[in-house]
Amino acid sequence: MCRSIHTLFNFDPPATDDEIRAAALQYVRKISGYTRPSKTNEAAFNAAVDAIADVTRALLDSLETGTPPKSRDVEAAKARARAAQRFAR
Repeated sequence: MCRSIHTLFNFDPPATDDEIRAAALQYVRKISGYTRPSKTNEAAFNAAVDAIADVTRALLDSLETGTPPKSRDVEAAKARARAAQRFAR
């Protein structure tokens, strides 16, 4: 899985359209093998990103949970602590 694709569900504030599009872009880059597609493939590449972003938004909007939303700040602090421990070696 791409390290730059993060969990988007059950956060306060909810995932933005920009975050969803960024995750869709990373997914399409990963499965296509392109960082930037050629002019020939650009339309198909962008259409795939748009379609995946739309489906992702629909998924996030339809999911339900009984747990309270996670705080983005708290989760970011936890990630920084894990990274500091991992790279301190």
